[in-house]
Amino acid sequence: MPELRSPARPPSPVLLALVLSLGAAVSLGITRFAYGLLLPPMRADLQWSYTLAGAMNTGNALGYLLGALATPRLMARFGPSRVLLAGAALSSLFMGLSGFFTDAGLLLVQRVLAGMASALLFIAGGLMAARLGAVQPARSGFLLGLFYGGTGLGIALSALLVPALLQAAAGRPHGWAWAWWALSLACFAATLALAWPAAQLPRIAPPPAAAAAGQPAPRLAWRGFGFGLAGYALFGVGYIGYMTFVIALLREQGVAPARITLFYALLGVATIASSRIWARLLDRARGGGALALLNALLGAATLVPALTARWEAVLVSGLLFGGVFLSVVASTTALVRHNLPPAQWAGGISAFTIVFAAGQIVGPTVVGWIADGPGGLARGLVFSAGALWLGALLAWRQRPLAPPQA
Repeated sequence: MPELRSPARPPSPVLLALVLSLGAAVSLGITRFAYGLLLPPMRADLQWSYTLAGAMNTGNALGYLLGALATPRLMARFGPSRVLLAGAALSSLFMGLSGFFTDAGLLLVQRVLAGMASALLFIAGGLMAARLGAVQPARSGFLLGLFYGGTGLGIALSALLVPALLQAAAGRPHGWAWAWWALSLACFAATLALAWPAAQLPRIAPPPAAAAAGQPAPRLAWRGFGFGLAGYALFGVGYIGYMTFVIALLREQGVAPARITLFYALLGVATIASSRIWARLLDRARGGGALALLNALLGAATLVPALTARWEAVLVSGLLFGGVFLSVVASTTALVRHNLPPAQWAGGISAFTIVFAAGQIVGPTVVGWIADGPGGLARGLVFSAGALWLGALLAWRQRPLAPPQA
């Protein structure tokens, strides 16, 4: 008589979310934010102004916007898993190519392409994390936070890897290129790991019946999310100024390299921890309250290094910023999940991603332009803090669209 085998035990949702978080590590933690560490040596080597240096991340945000516009159709045609893996592989490739150019125009093209690829990866990963959260509604905020907190892993890895590589390649022409290549290899390794959740999640957390049958999702009513979208756009304007220029500001203030590495690594660790810190808030907040609170805290964190170079205060700024900023992103996914049927989650997440990307296009160039004038980078961060606080006021007016579920 043949031996009966029990069905395979499904993998842990927490483990799936943790491995899936490598997508956030690649798309934001490395592809976008590692540039903040590389900006000072590249600017010194290539004789850039702060406006041009900021324009590089503006280009990345423009690519992110283009990718966000294309992602819903790509996911409808190929499915989130394929879009996730394609975005991860392309992000890794364009990161490596950035180490082969010194011409500002070509580097800008690489940043645009990397932004497009990272949008595919981040939106697909966010949708898959939202579906995973639906499997365990009581832990959905925590599972979402785990995915977005993966950005902190990329930040921490960059903080440890980039300074060491810059020091090792100090005697070589354009030594910063070695950091791009090493980061690219790390991204490719993460892409290989992402193949596991990409294969498992369609089975554990299948798409809604309408999407699985190829039926189009009902049209998304953007107007109902107006205040939330406006608050999130201003988050994009404000936070990216800090992440682009805070390392350059600390170097200008004479902070020792070892302390800068510690600052950035702890910012990344705090980002990872944020998944636990804000999980209950994301589960409860059905309107824009979570987005408003987190934006307000970010504004305070952004203002601190603009007002003082005192090391203890700067370190608190980094810890607070890291512990909050990716939870802002998670709060918008939670807002979509609380207020829309599952068939509209992809459209809702994409809508917030589009306004987020539009804000990021404005932020780096404006802050760089301000930094080239009187007051320097400190005045640029004051602008960023103001944008975040205005975003908090607008988000506070966002009301729930759907009544609480019984």
